Amino acid sequence: MAKNIQSLERAAAMLRLLAGGERRLGLSDIASSLGLAKGTAHGILRTLQAEGFVEQEAASGRYQLGAELLRLGNSYLDVHELRARALVWTDDLARSSGESVHLGVLHQRGVLIVHHVFRPDDSRQVLEVGAMQPLHSTALGKVLSAYDPVAHSEVLEVEREAFTPRTTTELPAFESLLDLTRAKGWAEDVEETWEGVASVAAPIHDRRRMPVGAVAVTGAVERICPGGELRPELVAAVRDCARAVSRDLGAGRF
Repeated sequence: MAKNIQSLERAAAMLRLLAGGERRLGLSDIASSLGLAKGTAHGILRTLQAEGFVEQEAASGRYQLGAELLRLGNSYLDVHELRARALVWTDDLARSSGESVHLGVLHQRGVLIVHHVFRPDDSRQVLEVGAMQPLHSTALGKVLSAYDPVAHSEVLEVEREAFTPRTTTELPAFESLLDLTRAKGWAEDVEETWEGVASVAAPIHDRRRMPVGAVAVTGAVERICPGGELRPELVAAVRDCARAVSRDLGAGRF
């Protein structure tokens, strides 16, 4: 059985200590509460302070929780609010389209799937929540790259691998794709990531009108693109779903 890393356990204990009771604690208080030598406690606090997890008040020298923890907490809440707001709408989209639906957010230079509604039939399917998708080739990734400045900068830094002969990898052509995505308000992936699979995605915005995720319908290319053309009613349904979730997040009308 793997052993826990002691320094991380101590750092976590410090954060919990600072989160409860007194808002600000001195070095001696922290060290004695956790049964640590002052030198050990000070070293951990310095590391946490350097990472923004802890702040030290200049006048008193006491420590308190830092802004970075608030940012991480808000990110956690944002994703969970997004998923909660999208549950009903994504279920409706899966039923109306007859295809699987994915909800994705930007994470570590890729798209993290935070919600997945199965295709409404009896076929065997695998839950993809927690899976990562590439930014440059998937419909979800292209939408995020087009609307989110952070995603855009990250997609320019990663290697744009050619998963299929249809994958766009050259920067000028890729930037043109993003321009087209912004002009249309949605993106597509027709066998650019997986052979035989097609997808349509649209962006979701929050109350600040900032992009917080994207929703996509994914299925076999012959169903998504019968006769080689994307089904227009499918595109409309995906965009309607994205608008509905955005409204529930306070974005107003788009």
